[in-house]
Amino acid sequence: MRGRGISCTRIFVGWSILAAAMLSAIGSLGQERETIQAQAFGTQLASGRTFGITIKIESYSTPEDQKALIDAFQKGGNDALVDKVSKMPARGRVAITGQVGYQIAYIRNIPGKGGRTIRLMTDRPINMGETMGYQRSTEYNLTLIEIHINENPKESKGTMVIGGKFMVDKKTNQIIFETYRNTPWRLENIMERE
Repeated sequence: MRGRGISCTRIFVGWSILAAAMLSAIGSLGQERETIQAQAFGTQLASGRTFGITIKIESYSTPEDQKALIDAFQKGGNDALVDKVSKMPARGRVAITGQVGYQIAYIRNIPGKGGRTIRLMTDRPINMGETMGYQRSTEYNLTLIEIHINENPKESKGTMVIGGKFMVDKKTNQIIFETYRNTPWRLENIMERE
């Protein structure tokens, strides 16, 4: 999608809010603390760039958290969802390895055949430069990460999208996650730490 010289990527999310995935009703495993490390690799526009990320999980989100986010999106779309996310208590932190990072508002741990999937969402910090004189990028205020942890660690992989927003496609009536000049980052070399 192009508009006013701005390129956007639309992702039809298999793990979207109302499609019963990003905020799926599948239960979480225990509330143990854990740390996951991965290497992020840029794709398309960010090809050739890489950095380490560390995800520190303190607890998983509850079914009540999930319902609150679904209700917010149904009532007010992405803006209401972001407002709700920003008011949720921190469930952990995500950071470029070695930095302080940002709090995670929503985390699900979904057991599956041969492993599990961790999905997390948080509001994206907007810097001062973006807010000065209004930048369209400020509308893309969510970050999503999905990690598939396989019983065979070499097969574990994930995806990270920095700077996106949920919306309903008027033609298909599907929920999509649209990004602002960002393509998903590929997550590899995933390691679970205690």
